[in-house]
Amino acid sequence: MTEKIKPSIGVLAVQGDFAAHASVLEKLGAETVAVRTVADLEKCDALVLPGGESTTQLQFLREEGLFEAIKKFAAKQHPVFGTCAGAILLATRVQHPAQDSLGLMDMMVTRNAYGRQMASDVFFGSSKLAPTPMEMVFIRAPIIEKVGPGLDVLAEYDGKPVLVQKENLLAATFHPELTADTTVHRHFLDLVKARTFNGEMASARR
Repeated sequence: MTEKIKPSIGVLAVQGDFAAHASVLEKLGAETVAVRTVADLEKCDALVLPGGESTTQLQFLREEGLFEAIKKFAAKQHPVFGTCAGAILLATRVQHPAQDSLGLMDMMVTRNAYGRQMASDVFFGSSKLAPTPMEMVFIRAPIIEKVGPGLDVLAEYDGKPVLVQKENLLAATFHPELTADTTVHRHFLDLVKARTFNGEMASARR
């Protein structure tokens, strides 16, 4: 009997609660890799860009050569999931203030739009992923102001998209890793498995 191969999920390990993402994914049956170099990324089937400070993360990506490497990684249809600051990095347009980004998802994002850290809170909202309300933790969260054609809005809060997807790319303005609700991570893993595995066997790695 052939042994099942677990998907290998990279988590950008610069700042933010990257360990919480890794913990959730491992409990759901994935292997995780702390990504700090291009060599780390090359071991992965998919990538998570966690929360933190997007300008700091952007500087790190450029210094380590990961900026272009992640763009190429996504172009090869490897799944990439950005939360909070990670969603900012995925956007094509960032404002308040404007900054550069990976430009992988056609959306306009406003930084820190839900207020300062003390204004952060927990909310529950409907989604396309589950029949029951999903818990959403917002911490100095950005707002997705506009989405381009082809982006599927999977969840909204207060009339704005908070979880969006386009093919292999997923972005959330909240922190699913800080709740007991694994809906979003399970959805991401399903996406990874659908694009990485053929039945129970992993496709050949690079």
